Amino acid sequence: MKSAKSVLKKIKGDASFRYFYRKTNNKKNSIIVYATKEKENNLLIYDAINSLLIENKILAPKLYKENYKQNFIEIEDFGDDTVFKLLKKSGSNKINLYKKSIDLLNKIQKITQHTIKDFNGKNYKIPIYKDNKLFEEAKLFSDWYAKKYISKKKLPTFNIEINRQIKFLLSNLKLKNDTFVHRDFHVSNLMKYRKELATIDTQDALIGNRAYDLASLIDDVRFKSNKKLKDNIYNYYLKLNKKKINRVILLNDFEILSVIRNMKIIGIFSRLALRDKKVKYLKFIPYAWRLIELRIKNNEIFYKLKNLLDFNFPKKIRNVK
Repeated sequence: MKSAKSVLKKIKGDASFRYFYRKTNNKKNSIIVYATKEKENNLLIYDAINSLLIENKILAPKLYKENYKQNFIEIEDFGDDTVFKLLKKSGSNKINLYKKSIDLLNKIQKITQHTIKDFNGKNYKIPIYKDNKLFEEAKLFSDWYAKKYISKKKLPTFNIEINRQIKFLLSNLKLKNDTFVHRDFHVSNLMKYRKELATIDTQDALIGNRAYDLASLIDDVRFKSNKKLKDNIYNYYLKLNKKKINRVILLNDFEILSVIRNMKIIGIFSRLALRDKKVKYLKFIPYAWRLIELRIKNNEIFYKLKNLLDFNFPKKIRNVK
């Protein structure tokens, strides 16, 4: 009897340096993740975080096989039904899908384990999401985006001012860095699998502020949602956590981290276009601006930042894809 041949088919990747292939063998599917650049993060740490999630009864891709020397791992295949795809379907129950996403986030945020063995047998301890890390990420806005629109003569002064405002905002965060943060918790990284929600793309997880993933989900640059839906999702999270969260403090941190994150996204997507020739990410920048505008318009803490951005980036610039 002839053994069934495995078939590999390249599938859509993400903004990382990984390549993904669906392996089909006798109607059984798996995913091959291949990476030579940032290999430790994209293969070793990715599986370690997935293993930690699985240990805590969170659905994440299981490891089937690893060949680190040959730059790949083989993991569980959750199919193609991302929450993003489901939201895009006509007649989809958007609030229900988001509530299930919040339920998953709530489970993730209950994880207290911060160390896991990787497949090489070494302990991996999830790092803390410190303010200097958040600052360096937000600075990508000026490093890769602002320099396109501000003259070389004015750029040094702008950088000093924007960096001062980023540091000011970070100094006003109130919640502790004590919560598992996926760090890319949005609807394209959530999958419907066997009537449950699973999470993928976990390799960048850190221990940080509980408002970060909430902001990632609600103010998601990839999926446009109206203010009413955003408020309903936020309020559902509040309802689930009303006994352990101060509403004022959560909103403060949520708005700051949403703005910081979307500044980072504008910087990253500009870098992807300029450095890596991945110009498709530029289309998200106008909506990232709208999300920043949404959060800074009614909060005095953003007063100086708003004036700085309004002066240097008029509507005409913000709408450029």
